Amino acid sequence: MFEGFREEVVQGDGVDIFVRHAGPRDAPGLMLLHGYPQTSAMWHRVAPRLTANYHVICPDLRGYGRSGKPDTDADHTPYSKRVMARDMIHVMGHFGHRRFFLGAHDRGARVAHRLALDFEDRVNAMVLLDIAPTREMYRDAGTAFATAYWHWYFLIQAHPLPEQIIGTDPQSFWKLKCLNQAKGGNPFAADALAEYLDAFSTKAAIHASCEDYRAAATIDIQHDDEDCGRKFATPTRVFWAKRGAIAACFDALALWRERAAHVDGEMLDATHYMAEEIPQDIATRMADFFALHTATEAKA
Repeated sequence: MFEGFREEVVQGDGVDIFVRHAGPRDAPGLMLLHGYPQTSAMWHRVAPRLTANYHVICPDLRGYGRSGKPDTDADHTPYSKRVMARDMIHVMGHFGHRRFFLGAHDRGARVAHRLALDFEDRVNAMVLLDIAPTREMYRDAGTAFATAYWHWYFLIQAHPLPEQIIGTDPQSFWKLKCLNQAKGGNPFAADALAEYLDAFSTKAAIHASCEDYRAAATIDIQHDDEDCGRKFATPTRVFWAKRGAIAACFDALALWRERAAHVDGEMLDATHYMAEEIPQDIATRMADFFALHTATEAKA
């Protein structure tokens, strides 16, 4: 995977962040953020298709993969999307990109959403895959969503309940959750799957990923409420999966229009793991959208 990419460990907001990157260093920066319970490996079929025109940077979010897994606190602050967004600002600054493009999936797209709110002058444009805003999803959730996304309600339970249950057989839990969302198929390349399973095998990783979800249901919603209805201005395109819970349970575009001033999007024929199922389509759609919003000064 990732032929031609370099691997580095970069300092985030007080935590080490593992990154893969490739492409011309003087090209516009493009950061790709992964979801749960994956790593930056989820972009292995998309990222190489974008390196001709972008400096593509694929980090492991804090708490995941080879990035640091800091201790938490009672408010789950170290795993708030605000802190995770600051990590990404530090990473892009390390590579000399003050302004950049963002592509993000699942949990990474929740980090991207907060980044666009807290650092509105830093993101040229972003593409978000198969999510709607966290606060609004919790607000509008019904039985169908709770059934399909059972892990949202399981992972936020107080420590150590989910950690102990997952820890008895992390690989089986990972496959149960992810293959269920892939509608029983397996869109994961063998090397990527091996990385996911290995990364999810430790107590630290399991605990950190639970903290990510606990933060989403508490401090992240608090931060959203403190925005008092402010919409982010970053041009945004969202894609959601035809065979996924977002399409089945929500009007994704309507929810994003509550949070974003400039957003459009459409449903694609895929399951939740669209970057691994239809990578050429995703790469092309990202490149086409970003080309419309090429900044005059994409790099400081």
